Amino acid sequence: MLNVKNEVLIRVYSVAAVVLVVAVVILTRLFQLTVTDAHKWEAKADSLYVKLVDVPSQRGNILADDGSLLATSLPFFDIHFDAKAVGLTPEIFNDQAVDSLSWLLSTYIDQQYTPGAYRQWFDSLRAADPRTRGIRYVPIAKNLPYSKMLLIKTFPIFREGRQSGGFIAEQVSKRERPFKILAQRTIGYSQREGALPVGIEGSFNTILEGKRDDLPKQLMLKVPGDVYIPINDLAEIEPASGDDVVTTLDINIQDAAETALLNACETHNADHGCAIVMEVKTGKIRAMANIGRTDSGDKRAYWETYNYAVGERVEPGSMFKLASFMAMLEAGELDDFDEKIPVFKGKVKIYDEELIDAVPHGQDSMTIRQIFAQSSNVGTATLAQRFFKSKPAAFVQLLRDFKLDMPTGIEIGGEENPIVKNPADPKSEWSGTTLPWMSIGYELLLTPMQLLTFYNAVANDGRMMKPYLVQRTEHYGEIIKEFRPYTIKRNIASKNTIRKAKELLREVVTDGTAHNIYTPLYDIAGKTGTAQLNYHKFRASKGIRHQAGFCGYFPANDPIYSCIVVISEPERGGYHGAEVAAPVFRQIADKCFAMKAELHKPINAEKPIPLKYSQMPSYDAGSKEDIEESLNWLGLGLDTAPDVADWGVIIAKDSLGLTMQNRAVGDKNIPSVVGMGLKDAIYLLENRGCRVRVEGVGKVRRQSLAPGTRASGQTCVLFLE
Repeated sequence: MLNVKNEVLIRVYSVAAVVLVVAVVILTRLFQLTVTDAHKWEAKADSLYVKLVDVPSQRGNILADDGSLLATSLPFFDIHFDAKAVGLTPEIFNDQAVDSLSWLLSTYIDQQYTPGAYRQWFDSLRAADPRTRGIRYVPIAKNLPYSKMLLIKTFPIFREGRQSGGFIAEQVSKRERPFKILAQRTIGYSQREGALPVGIEGSFNTILEGKRDDLPKQLMLKVPGDVYIPINDLAEIEPASGDDVVTTLDINIQDAAETALLNACETHNADHGCAIVMEVKTGKIRAMANIGRTDSGDKRAYWETYNYAVGERVEPGSMFKLASFMAMLEAGELDDFDEKIPVFKGKVKIYDEELIDAVPHGQDSMTIRQIFAQSSNVGTATLAQRFFKSKPAAFVQLLRDFKLDMPTGIEIGGEENPIVKNPADPKSEWSGTTLPWMSIGYELLLTPMQLLTFYNAVANDGRMMKPYLVQRTEHYGEIIKEFRPYTIKRNIASKNTIRKAKELLREVVTDGTAHNIYTPLYDIAGKTGTAQLNYHKFRASKGIRHQAGFCGYFPANDPIYSCIVVISEPERGGYHGAEVAAPVFRQIADKCFAMKAELHKPINAEKPIPLKYSQMPSYDAGSKEDIEESLNWLGLGLDTAPDVADWGVIIAKDSLGLTMQNRAVGDKNIPSVVGMGLKDAIYLLENRGCRVRVEGVGKVRRQSLAPGTRASGQTCVLFLE
């Protein structure tokens, strides 16, 4: 009996011990969860309902050379309503407040909804189940400007703020271009669905975005429906700011280039085209225009859809003849530009292929300068065959010396590498006709930017500059990084070759294929180019497509700008470079000449020519200070009488010069304004209370009221001639 009792006790004690151990373990773990590891589990619980997110930075601006905004981010605001906000009590959400809010939203925000519709909508939101998806993040308005956001923030209920009024304002940035499509493809974009970043926006994306490691944070709360809403007002958080990018683009030149190019594409019903303007001494890109026909089928609908200037490799056609002639000059093969070369009436057979001149001329021979100026394919190929047929590798090496086999390295992405065949490379498919066809711009591929860089080097006396679009980055006006002109090669050819190449380029405009763009106002030098796009060694075929081009620089005697225009597949009004592309070049050059003082020869640069007595003004009146400054700048002598006060009159003293005598104007009565410009005359008369009426143009030759007449309330008629 005792054994049984002991056995029962043992079992009871064992069970009690086990229960005690389990209880201790449970209590210990409970203590850990509630005390020791409390912060850890509280944070984990919070992470299921709150999270920190980055507030996107304010993207930097893209600026033109003069500081004009090309692209900027403007703040807009999305407004939401938390219908179940903790502090949104019935006292705040009362009938009068809801009615007022409904009327204000209908009047100032969205007029397609009546105040009654808004009132019914708000009532349904308040009555909805708190677990309804989106009930705490109801959209009210999107993309509101800052002024509208401030206005809606003053409305009843909303003015109570985030917690008590359920008002949620989220700032979003919208990229705007003040000049609309101007330089659109060059500026590019960084984010577009299904497209890679392009242009300046793409290449300088990280700079424009700014640093990612110090972005401000926003606390977001998870609400029913797996929706996160901001706990604080996002409009009150100051976002970080990216750096600004200052480009080399000149707004006025860019506008001139795009306007001229667009008009030409529309006039000739072309498929696409591009125009680039580069500063000769520095390589700065002053304009880059790209125009392409849209896919809508509308032949007159053009847009900046692709950067043809940088990304499209083409056979340059006759524009490449400059490189061929320079190669001959560098090789010492061309001595006399007046030497006659057979051109076989514009048609010659090379092996089994026939080469013809683009424009029939019927001449048996031409001088070397005529071959270049008239763009003879036969003459150019004949010279290339004569000098390089036995050593084609030497010709290709000279092209490499000109850096025509290298990309320019311009900052924006998408530049294609040039293709220049090499007779030593089996993959080049070099044949007996490659050299003559290459000499006239076929069987090789260059982008317009690469060809312009070569021409720019010729204009710059042989110094090849790297083209660049961005001159510095800034942060709130402080320069972060500056990009300076970079020399790719100090001399691409000898001084003699450059000098003779310039001579040939000028003759193209004065006596050659581009004579139609000649102007006596300033000198232009350049080369026309017409290329067939679907040719087979110029065999006749239906539906031949062409590319028209012109590349050159101006003023030719002291180049400031180089420019290339390439227009692809013109369908009407001609297809040659002289007809289609050269006029665009001239229009751009004319605009530059009109806008840029540095293109004009100063009128006081030379010693003034003494005037004959009969050429001197009989009288000319005005402000003493203005007259003295103007004549001094012109380098003309002036003898000013000692009694001249503020106003004077110029009189021809003798054949030696001019004298200025005093013009008394008084304080109250009508003064004599004869001989004055209209600005000075009106200033004097109106300051004395006299009304002015004007007839004619020029300077004042007569006035209706005699000097000394009472001025106040009178009307004086000025007769200008």
